[in-house]
Amino acid sequence: MHRVTRFFPILTWGRSYDRAAFTDDLIAAVIVTIMLIPQSLAYALLAGMPPEAGLYASIAPIILYAVFGTSRALAVGPVAVVSLMTAAALGEVAAQGTAGYAAAALTLAALSGAILLAMGLLRLGFLANFLSHPVISGFITASGILIAVGQLRHILGIEGGGDTLIEIGTRLVENLERTNIATLALGAAALGFLFWVRRGLKPALRRLGLGPRTADIATKAGPVVAVVATTLAVWGLGLDARGVAIVGQVPQSLPPLTLPDLSPPLIGQLFVPALLISVIGFVESISVAQTLAARRRERVRPDQELIGLGAANLGAAFTGGFPVTGGFSRSVVNFDAGARTPAAGAFTAVGLTVAALMLTPAIRYLPNATLAATIIVAVLGLVDLGVLRRAWAYSRADFAAVAATIAVTLLLGVEIGVSAGVAISVLLYLFKTSRPHIAEVGRIPGTEHFRNIHRHEVETTPAVVTLRIDESLYFANARFLEDHILDRVTRDPAVRHVILQFSAVNEVDLSALESLEAINDRLREMGVKLHLSEVKGPVMDRLERAHLLGELTGNVYLSQHAAAEDAASASPGPAPQSERTT
Repeated sequence: MHRVTRFFPILTWGRSYDRAAFTDDLIAAVIVTIMLIPQSLAYALLAGMPPEAGLYASIAPIILYAVFGTSRALAVGPVAVVSLMTAAALGEVAAQGTAGYAAAALTLAALSGAILLAMGLLRLGFLANFLSHPVISGFITASGILIAVGQLRHILGIEGGGDTLIEIGTRLVENLERTNIATLALGAAALGFLFWVRRGLKPALRRLGLGPRTADIATKAGPVVAVVATTLAVWGLGLDARGVAIVGQVPQSLPPLTLPDLSPPLIGQLFVPALLISVIGFVESISVAQTLAARRRERVRPDQELIGLGAANLGAAFTGGFPVTGGFSRSVVNFDAGARTPAAGAFTAVGLTVAALMLTPAIRYLPNATLAATIIVAVLGLVDLGVLRRAWAYSRADFAAVAATIAVTLLLGVEIGVSAGVAISVLLYLFKTSRPHIAEVGRIPGTEHFRNIHRHEVETTPAVVTLRIDESLYFANARFLEDHILDRVTRDPAVRHVILQFSAVNEVDLSALESLEAINDRLREMGVKLHLSEVKGPVMDRLERAHLLGELTGNVYLSQHAAAEDAASASPGPAPQSERTT
């Protein structure tokens, strides 16, 4: 039974579902549905899909996530960054607005779902840890800038587009003289109103005496007001005849049953973009899910989240959608609105189904400029240029990684940007661990504690050198350790004992083992004994299966104090010295 509930979390929270949870989930669903209707249409526009695809991608995926997901507040559907990556990937295989483009979107969603599902079943959720948070922040910031600048063409009512900031900017400037004044007026009004809604509406309503819950709901409904007002303006004034681009006729139907194109050539073209979308979508989703779960002392299982997101994407592929993931803004709204269980997502899906069946005729005259304004306001909240300042103050290496990710994404596009982000994260890890911190330590007088000779007043013995290695040993740093030890010993002919303090070493791989064997042999030739101290159990288990311990010129000690005492007593010469090097 435990195995079944592990793969179907709904069986866990469903058993304790009660009327109070139902009421809270229903209220949260109403609020999220109001927010999602314009947002889903807008992200479909961003992905290059017809507007109804945004609604379709927000129905079946939410229901499937409610069955398989572990987060009780995560709201799944189209999101800005994944929609941008979708448009970039599909633009390489088909033209927007064609049947081939829509079919490729289904294939991309199916591939993303299959990749996520496979990663979940193989328990590969830990792979997301290879993407450092600063790099992800840099990528999302750059993507937000690209999205916002790219949507300006809809605000201006001109042709445009492109994959990089230079391409987008160049095309905007080239077509600026063709700006449609009516479109600009609508877009600018919607943009200004939505910015005011986000920052000023709630305080204004609170000053008028509305309660916090009512003011919050009204604020979330702000985009709906913009949609209704601009749609009525276009319809009433006949602005579509004056060149204002509108959504047009939207099918009034349930999500259709669709079959992705699984032809090998198309799969070959879309596999790498699908992999990148899967990884970025999962990282964004799990970050939000874990943050919200921590507030309620709940637990989110990353591997099961992969399965939940995989099922959601497969659902999108078979119901006319495109790739989805857990969204930050809608999940926070869902959480703040009081959602208690994933059932809130299922109720949201019901609300969106009603919208797809009954409300789509009303959005025929909805201007694209309003959807663009909705996207711009949403994604500017993702832009965090302050990460550059924080990274510079804390770590130059992290700053270089963030700055490089932002620059590559802006100048070369999102696919190369996210690939660069992955590569930079891995290279940054290898760089940091390839030159581990190795501290020469001595005893603090009157204690059994050993600390860095450059930071503390310590006692040392001329014939004994103790080096504390503050990193696991593996292929990338094994040679660095070897060179460091041999350089230290050759500089000081008085050294007769080298003690490696392993208190911070959690792993020794085969390359590092061979380096330790080489160090032992070289020191033997110099007449120096090699000792190990404070070796952790799992590391000792590995070493006992090798030849090193049998050939070690010195001993293995349980404590650094015992190692230092034995080495000092075996080394006739001057008494221990006190030193502090600056």
